[in-house]
Amino acid sequence: MYLAGVSVRRVEDITEALWGTKVSPSTIGNLNKKAYEHIEQWRSRPLSGDCPYVYVDGVYLKRSWGGEIRNVSILVAIGVNSDGFREIIGAAEGMKEDKESWRSFFVWLKERGLSGVRLLIGDKNLGMLDTIPEVFPDACYQRCTVHFYRNIFSVTPRNKMKTVAMMLKAIHAQESKEAAREKARRVSDKLKEMRLSSASKKVQEGIEETLTYMGFPPQHWTRIRTNNTIERLNREIKRRTKAIGAFPDGQSALMLVCARLRHVAGTQWGTRRYMNMDHLSKPEEELLSDIIAG
Repeated sequence: MYLAGVSVRRVEDITEALWGTKVSPSTIGNLNKKAYEHIEQWRSRPLSGDCPYVYVDGVYLKRSWGGEIRNVSILVAIGVNSDGFREIIGAAEGMKEDKESWRSFFVWLKERGLSGVRLLIGDKNLGMLDTIPEVFPDACYQRCTVHFYRNIFSVTPRNKMKTVAMMLKAIHAQESKEAAREKARRVSDKLKEMRLSSASKKVQEGIEETLTYMGFPPQHWTRIRTNNTIERLNREIKRRTKAIGAFPDGQSALMLVCARLRHVAGTQWGTRRYMNMDHLSKPEEELLSDIIAG
């Protein structure tokens, strides 16, 4: 059993070093129970107000299972509300990132009050993609451009990665979706000339789902074309859980992740405005005027 990621034995050792006596396992168990209750209340709290942008991802941790060490996936969702603030709106054990796990996760978010979702941002996962139209029929999907680049780098020789990276970034530096599509066609042709046919094919097949953000206010583009905001949280979670190794079960893994997420939400991360959502409600003509003026 764990309390904030520390095993019972470790808590016993710490208390003996501090006070010359150990806290009993039953006392530690009671503390665990109370901590879990508070975390579960936060995790399952009702959601209110619209979240036009939602970032989703899964973080993998190790857990014991029948004498073996296996992966357990914790699905995490971050919403940007109508006031422009980020909020951790969900975390749940997904076992594996399959369609049923994502469907249950999304339905759970909606049942708690999630509404007004216009764009979901995440890495490409077929289980998740199949579920979005079913649970959020009015929402679009944006594939994280950073993950898209990594996918292309997987079939790119190391000595050509810098050149290819510059070519890919040029696609998403365009001022419109039409221009980006044209640039992508030229990049694909260039990759073929460089004898990088696999990379060229990946650009052709995947570029469209990376350009969804261009249908939203340009002032938001740098924030909504990648999954960076959730990736940073995932790195923090892995850093904090690395010393534990394998969790005894999925529940303890979930509780520790939620404890860390709750802490981060109470810092500047959650109290600082992330983007100006006024742009999302302005007519297109007004948005163009803002761009020209700014």
